[in-house]
Amino acid sequence: MATYEIRVRGRLSDALLDSFEELRPEVHNVETVLVGRLPDQPALHGVLYRIQQFGLELIEVRQLPRGTETI
Repeated sequence: MATYEIRVRGRLSDALLDSFEELRPEVHNVETVLVGRLPDQPALHGVLYRIQQFGLELIEVRQLPRGTETI
């Protein structure tokens, strides 16, 4: 299991945030940061697929160092 930080452009609505229930959101003025532990690569690809399907602009995906889950 690895912890990821995924940044997307814009502020996501509550309805969109509900679609990423496995991740903890932090909403900023110009972007939303989704942070959480994902069990494997297919789970990460599933999140990235949802981002694409919703037409969101992906800014960055980072795997955080082990034991890190803060933004």
